Amino acid sequence: MDDLGVAGWGVEGWKLADARGDRLRLRTLVTLRWMLISGEVMVFLTALVAGLQAPFILCFAVIGAGAWVNLLTSVASPGQRLMGGWEATAQLSFDLGRMAALLFLTGGSANPFMLMMLAPVTLGAATLASRSVAALAAIATALAILLAFVHMPLPSWRHVTLEPPLVMHLAYSVAAVTGVVIIAGTVRQAAEESARMALALDLTQAVLAREQRLSALGALAAAAAHELGTPLATISIVSKELAREAPTPSVKDDAELLIAQAERCREILRRLTDAPDAASDEVHERMSLLQLVHEVIEPHTDVKGVRVEAIVSGAPGVVAPDIWRMPEVLHAMTSFVENAVDFAESEVLVTVRFDGEQVAVEVRDDGPGFAPEVLAKLGEPYVTSRPGVASGRTGHVGMGLGFFIAKTLLERTGAVVTFQNGRPRGAVVAARWPRARIEVKGASPHA
Repeated sequence: MDDLGVAGWGVEGWKLADARGDRLRLRTLVTLRWMLISGEVMVFLTALVAGLQAPFILCFAVIGAGAWVNLLTSVASPGQRLMGGWEATAQLSFDLGRMAALLFLTGGSANPFMLMMLAPVTLGAATLASRSVAALAAIATALAILLAFVHMPLPSWRHVTLEPPLVMHLAYSVAAVTGVVIIAGTVRQAAEESARMALALDLTQAVLAREQRLSALGALAAAAAHELGTPLATISIVSKELAREAPTPSVKDDAELLIAQAERCREILRRLTDAPDAASDEVHERMSLLQLVHEVIEPHTDVKGVRVEAIVSGAPGVVAPDIWRMPEVLHAMTSFVENAVDFAESEVLVTVRFDGEQVAVEVRDDGPGFAPEVLAKLGEPYVTSRPGVASGRTGHVGMGLGFFIAKTLLERTGAVVTFQNGRPRGAVVAARWPRARIEVKGASPHA
């Protein structure tokens, strides 16, 4: 047992790539560029006032060129537009080149403002695809190394020139490259984790919304069956009377057809009310522990090669509680059972235990258990050891989201979810609630 698939819930087409795609808005790029240009203007104005000697005309020309390009960029397209990967890479590469030109004019890699080259790469790491980030990092690295060899002297003061040796320039370049790699890598990892979590939570909400709709349909079906029982009985009685007093054989045949069809409708309604055995929403919203395990294991009882069994046991003298019918619990526990069936050798056991304080549900299989590298990360989205194709007895596709979704849904109901490898083998997933949290005593927990 390694992860829970989400196939069958309309989310198998959702990919992490959707969350990792290029997400750089034009307005964000323009704003960052104005910030960089403002900072550069402040630095060179300060240097000019302080009396430092540098090719300020060329420096301000480079800054002016950047401002002109940024102005054209801002008016040429709507600010909310998302830029394509290579367009964004080209724009950020322009910023790197412009900064490299300023550094070339003011001492190369020995200029402490070399750190400003981190800004475009960091923005790319937070918003662009991996290939774009790699391209930006490569460009920044190449420029940093080039500036160690090709540059004009550092700005001088009172004709005092400071020119570090080549080895110092190389050391500064290596430091800048190291900063680019570490900071860009850190930002990239944080952005991917944030996108992964956001997508997984969206999927959780989608699954929960679907379960709630299905639960509402079940309640509606039960109520409809109850309400339609009386008119169908009236139709049946009138049809029988009509059949007895039919003036012609054709009228009698029509009456008998009405009787048969009414009986068929009543049979359909009886099947609707078998699960749940309810005639109103209030009754439909509650279920016994036996009903819970029955609904959880029922989809998997016909799977060949594995036996699925359920046990309900309680502390001596403690009455078994009725619990709220919560779609989150039904979906999550059914998913756990499905995963156990996929990896069991021959048996899956679902055990429900209760006492005066808590109710616990445990799913145990006799398969190989959780792989060590998976067990350490269970509960995070996108943890999977499946190759992304249909596998196991149920044939669903493992995306690594299922366990995250099931665990999140159960925790929303107040459960504590644990998972471990059993002895001597197999996997064990358990959910434990305070009894008062799920027992039917008052208002619905969704009220």
